[in-house]
Amino acid sequence: MLKRLNDGLHDLRLDAGLPSARSIRDRIGKDAQDYWIVNHQAVLDTFQRPDLPKLGRLELIVAVLSEDAGRDDPDGEVKRFKGLWKQAYDETVAQASVQPPTEAAASGVSDEARIPTDPVDAPAQEAEEAHQQGTSADEETPPDVDEAAARVNYAEESLKGLIINAAQALWDDKDALRVFLGIVRRSEGFVRMADAVSERRPANATFYGVRSREFEVDPSPARHELVMLHRLLNERRMKLGLSFTELGNRTAVSSDEWIRWYTHKELPRRDAIVAFSHVARLTLEDHVLLLGLWDAAHEALEAQRRFDALPTRISFEEAWSMRESATPRTWVLAGVAGEEQRVCGPDLATGTAPAFVVTGPPGSGRSTALMNIALSLLAAGTRVALAAPKASPMRELADRSDVLACWVSDELGSEDLEEVLASASPDEPVVVLIDDADVLAECEARRLLESLVQHGFQEGTALVAALREDTRHLRLGWLGETVKAHRGLLLSPQERSTGDVIGVRVGDSVIGRPIAPGRGWLHLGDGKLVAVAVPG
Repeated sequence: MLKRLNDGLHDLRLDAGLPSARSIRDRIGKDAQDYWIVNHQAVLDTFQRPDLPKLGRLELIVAVLSEDAGRDDPDGEVKRFKGLWKQAYDETVAQASVQPPTEAAASGVSDEARIPTDPVDAPAQEAEEAHQQGTSADEETPPDVDEAAARVNYAEESLKGLIINAAQALWDDKDALRVFLGIVRRSEGFVRMADAVSERRPANATFYGVRSREFEVDPSPARHELVMLHRLLNERRMKLGLSFTELGNRTAVSSDEWIRWYTHKELPRRDAIVAFSHVARLTLEDHVLLLGLWDAAHEALEAQRRFDALPTRISFEEAWSMRESATPRTWVLAGVAGEEQRVCGPDLATGTAPAFVVTGPPGSGRSTALMNIALSLLAAGTRVALAAPKASPMRELADRSDVLACWVSDELGSEDLEEVLASASPDEPVVVLIDDADVLAECEARRLLESLVQHGFQEGTALVAALREDTRHLRLGWLGETVKAHRGLLLSPQERSTGDVIGVRVGDSVIGRPIAPGRGWLHLGDGKLVAVAVPG
């Protein structure tokens, strides 16, 4: 019955679109004291722990998933799962009363972990009364098992999983596997498991009822580089017949570290890679390849760390106050970096071309980013001309004193633009900002826009364009000129070719993440991508 409950819960989550633990927590909400009613770790435990979840927590999660899955009767779903929970409880109590806990430890390898079988310490009358009443809050203790017994069983299942995964990782190194299983056999309850995994390479261990690991952790941003690095290291190690013990002795890096890096798909230290290259007597080509993969993986992991450190929300006013006092009039606010809590952006009067591009898929926050840039220029007393052929928050700035024009048509005339730019000079610059710039790729003023990018430094003009994530438009008219600036903001990039828009190559660690409005990567022409949050 516990398996039916677990399977039903996973099926319901699948129908709801595989929401994350945090999104389920957010949907359940907070209490009157502004505390989460169910934290995200409690949600994870409900899906991953091999024992019976708390009834109150289960009811809240099922209610949320039923609504997201579009079930006709969410209350009915809650009642159905409550019934499954009570049946699983009865089954658990019945098994606990007749089966000693040592059987679970001696059961060996199985596809599904056992449910907790320790006897209940509480008096039977109290357990039955608690069962009849049920629980309604996340903080209440479930009546099926004692808290200490539950922790012991969970630790045991965790240890089983570690043993199975370690045996799988060490399978090709028979020396290391033999030593490892010899240690495992010292515990009498795991002898049968050790015998089983020594005869046949085991599959990945999973907890009871857990069907997908993406609910637990996000894939590494450096997954491609790490896979390649581990593959090359293992190929060279096996070719030389080096066990982890021998590798540790010859590299002066402990075998424990090598095993951990290998089994956990972690990035080894750079000095360990250098030592391995020396021991294996790699060719210069292979040595450079290994270090190149290490550098790429390290950069991707560092970029992810910086991305995770971004502020969740910051206003334009707060971010603007963080700028340096000597900021030029043509400097614009593109975003806020996380760890340093500093504002970042380009000076449009410097660089290879007086242009800057904001790009991203629909819903990524392009217009908001362009609005911040416009507000930056206006706050510094720089005159601007705005073009918004589609609905855009920039239209709200039309009445500002330093806004020379605000065109809202899907056509931009040469005479109109020329009249605005006529008053521009290096001392009194004019910046043209265009939202949905791809709409105006073939407008009448395209020659003038192209010239603006080519000769803007001399004439005191600059261009900022926001456009959708699609590199095909780069072949259209004046938009191709903006690439020469090699500067821009990539918001939630989904395609590898997106970097071409701002003249930089992007890797797997940057693209393909879920669209997060106002989160992106800033390139200022130095070849480095900086993780930033867009104020708004």
